[in-house]
Amino acid sequence: MAGIVLENVDKTYANGVKAVDSLSLDIADGEFMVFVGPSGCGKSTALRTIAGLEEISGGTITIGGRQVNNLPPKDRDIAMVFQSYALYPHMTVEENLAFGLQLRKVPKEERKRRVHEAARMLGIEALLQRKPAALSGGQRQRVAMGRAIVREPQAFLMDEPLSNLDAKLRVAMRASLNQLHERLKVTTIYVTHDQVEAMTLGDRVAVLRDGRLQQVGSPQNLYDHPVNVFVGGFMGSPSMNLVEADLVRDNGAAIVFGGHRVAVPDEVFTLRQGLDKYLGKRVVIGIRPADFEDAAFAPGRPTIDVKVQVTEDLGSEVHVIFTVDTPTAGAGAAVASAVDAEEAEESSYVAGEGQSLWTARVSARSTATPGQPITLAIDAVAIHFFDRDSGLNIGDRTALADAPATAAVVS
Repeated sequence: MAGIVLENVDKTYANGVKAVDSLSLDIADGEFMVFVGPSGCGKSTALRTIAGLEEISGGTITIGGRQVNNLPPKDRDIAMVFQSYALYPHMTVEENLAFGLQLRKVPKEERKRRVHEAARMLGIEALLQRKPAALSGGQRQRVAMGRAIVREPQAFLMDEPLSNLDAKLRVAMRASLNQLHERLKVTTIYVTHDQVEAMTLGDRVAVLRDGRLQQVGSPQNLYDHPVNVFVGGFMGSPSMNLVEADLVRDNGAAIVFGGHRVAVPDEVFTLRQGLDKYLGKRVVIGIRPADFEDAAFAPGRPTIDVKVQVTEDLGSEVHVIFTVDTPTAGAGAAVASAVDAEEAEESSYVAGEGQSLWTARVSARSTATPGQPITLAIDAVAIHFFDRDSGLNIGDRTALADAPATAAVVS
């Protein structure tokens, strides 16, 4: 096992495109690190530079205390698991697992031991004599992982290995990956564009955008203390509701947006040093769906009255979807790109011109009905504040601890 250290790693292609930009990251021995971000953010390229499949343009990569910049992939002592299973169709599962060891001249008895141990870990012992065509997608992915495990490498590098599986199977495979990591304790870097996957798998999560590291920290810290609008909008499902608002002090501090006025408790200014400097100014606010509740079940909180557009009854909770009469895009380019464009395109709900679409997660006891008004209570202490121009978090000192030098909070 080994730690992996990236110092100012750059990757620039011949056409001038900079896929990785000054990436510095220290991944501890035995840590499960997840690279997450929208398509094209540079996460897979960063992984490929660590593997040696892409030559870096600058910086250094160290694995287990050894600089590997000029080492070919086979000499870096890492094992990769890709999105495609890449199994040999004419070989049995056992032969697929053993093939890499055979090439490395591992003795027959040792090969057999490693193959059967990996098969037992992955629950595929009964499949050893089958060929890939006779396996399900989940079984094939287990074999692909087994092929990496038998190598007994210093580190595993995984590039969206579960993206070809259906939703239910992905959940089961995530649990299997967690169990495997607990047993093997091998340093693992896992790439995904799915932030739910990132939050459920990673010891720490590194959020990338346009080749640059935005923030790295525990999944919970990234959710609770995003360093900027991008991280706030990207981490969490459903996404954070983001909009420009006026921060005013008129009979008490409040935020005003889209015809709504929400009181801001004094506690917020104590928690967010420097937020008082924005009184009388326009800011970007972020409210997570989970920080709403049907006002009938949350007395004493600030409220807004809205008209329900759509409800999604999930059994344990209800998602209330409604519009706010001010556009999300009004918060500038930082907000517009905060939510993955692919996710936005897949949404079946569309806000009208000059409006933004919001989601509230409320109690399953709520009687929210499409087309009817509802009063929603807001946990005002949990509201996030971002600088309108830079998109940086205002006054959250915890966010600063997880931020690279290039992305500090505003104080």
